[in-house]
Amino acid sequence: MRNLIDITDLTVQEIDELIATACDIIANPDKYCDACRRKKLATLFFEPSTRTRLSFEAAMLELGGSVLGFSEANSSSASKGESVADTVRVVGCYADIIAMRHPKEGAPMVASMHSPVPIINAGDGGHNHPTQTLTDLLTIHREKGHFDNLTVGLCGDLKFGRTVHSLIHALSRYTGIHFVLISPEELSLPSYIIHDVLEKKGMSYEETQDLEAVMPKLDILYMTRVQRERFFNEADYIRLKDSYILTLDKLKNAKEDLCILHPLPRVNEIATSVDNDSRACYFKQAHNGKYIRMALILKLLGVEV
Repeated sequence: MRNLIDITDLTVQEIDELIATACDIIANPDKYCDACRRKKLATLFFEPSTRTRLSFEAAMLELGGSVLGFSEANSSSASKGESVADTVRVVGCYADIIAMRHPKEGAPMVASMHSPVPIINAGDGGHNHPTQTLTDLLTIHREKGHFDNLTVGLCGDLKFGRTVHSLIHALSRYTGIHFVLISPEELSLPSYIIHDVLEKKGMSYEETQDLEAVMPKLDILYMTRVQRERFFNEADYIRLKDSYILTLDKLKNAKEDLCILHPLPRVNEIATSVDNDSRACYFKQAHNGKYIRMALILKLLGVEV
């Protein structure tokens, strides 16, 4: 039985296969409409979510399956003190596969050790978000056609941004990637990721606080939200929340084929005037999330079409 807890649980070949399946789903949706008939997905979301939860549910429904679950911890037996291990043991009696989001790092890993069915990590605290990374990779593939030799700017909250951490892990396995890490000092990329991933793999990277200065060199710009829920101090959040706001003016020196990504939700990191720019890909990105999750569900359930 396979789980997906960390993006590195998948080989590069498996990621490429998932992307190929997702592209085939996009091209031939009718071919997959009954692939998961009589299969059930449980969405166990101990933390709020819109895109991730609904895209998982839409993915299973479009595969002909059904869904059950909860969207907040207060509506589950966790509010009574039930452990994650016991929750998944029970839910595994009712569902064929589980997508789980939890505010505590490592909770999906614990779940996978006790679950009778495959577990998909749909985000655990500030740690990992592998299906968002698959979404990001599918979007980059559809926009650029390749992953090698790209200059990737990661902007905003690089300290707590689990989407950033997972994407760095994934892209560091391709050749010629140059990372540009753009953040205030207080929200810089954790040193363990710099040491254990970037430096250990000999990746090319630079750190800066000046988005506009590096804009002309970027092939990908990955904007992130400064996340109020990760801060212990409200004053620090208020001071840092508007550190980077992407506007059309800031894009005047950007490449014509720049790909602007954002895992969403957006607060005010990207001005709405950017939405109609041809380089804005974040709503396409949200759409792609459904297709890559369809491909992943098929893979983990061992369903061949």
